[in-house]
Amino acid sequence: MAELVEAAKRAAGKAAVANHYPKDAKLVGIGSGSTIVYVVEAIKDSGIDTSATKYVPTGFQSKQLIISAGLTAVDFDSLPEGTVLDIAFDGADEVDDELNLIKGGGACLFQEKIVALQAKEFVCVADSRKLQSRLLSGWKYIPIEVAPIAASRVLTALRQLGSIQPAIRLQLGEKETPLRTDQGFFIIDAPFPTLLTKADVAAGQDGSGKGGVWEVDALSWAIKQISGVLDVGIFSGLTGPQAQAAGGIGGQRPIAAYFGMPDGSVSVRKAPL
Repeated sequence: MAELVEAAKRAAGKAAVANHYPKDAKLVGIGSGSTIVYVVEAIKDSGIDTSATKYVPTGFQSKQLIISAGLTAVDFDSLPEGTVLDIAFDGADEVDDELNLIKGGGACLFQEKIVALQAKEFVCVADSRKLQSRLLSGWKYIPIEVAPIAASRVLTALRQLGSIQPAIRLQLGEKETPLRTDQGFFIIDAPFPTLLTKADVAAGQDGSGKGGVWEVDALSWAIKQISGVLDVGIFSGLTGPQAQAAGGIGGQRPIAAYFGMPDGSVSVRKAPL
């Protein structure tokens, strides 16, 4: 069974690269997670000339992945101002019917978000267990990156928004100390009731936070307003092409998501327009 899941993730990575990797790409964002290993493998196996391409990692793990594949890694903060990535590939902890994502299980959510926002297109690759009709169905919490000095006040504010026992994520090891991100920040994992989609709200459901029940965008915005929050592990809103149509650069919501299915096939979801 495990072999079939890995084969399906490999097929999903291969399909995503075949369908979206731009010809003559100069800058490509590479996320983290088990499925992205197969995206990098697919790039290497495709016969694409990568000699003039630089790959922008979303954290330490993805940088090592890029380097070990013999590709050229370049840090996001070394890019000239205004540089636009041709595409970004990344995974997700959960994906809903409208291609909203939860990310941050690997504690790289801030870097993952700024890379997605700087790319013309963002493509998600994951295994089928991440696909749910609504966020917080299988995955239980929203990761939030916060300044250590503000962690206790952010916890209080999250409880006021309806979060059920939000907690600072701890580093695994002998001593239980808070995990620190590449920015030196903490991660708070905040459980909430299952999130509503825009379609749910359009159908008459209340996603304004009453009783802790939120629509995806509304909750993301509410958490981002808390002083001390660097970013939220909800990826929603505009896709890259929608952002460009509005005069921007990129979006946090993927244009497509590729899922490796239990039977070894690949399921593709496209973002609703």
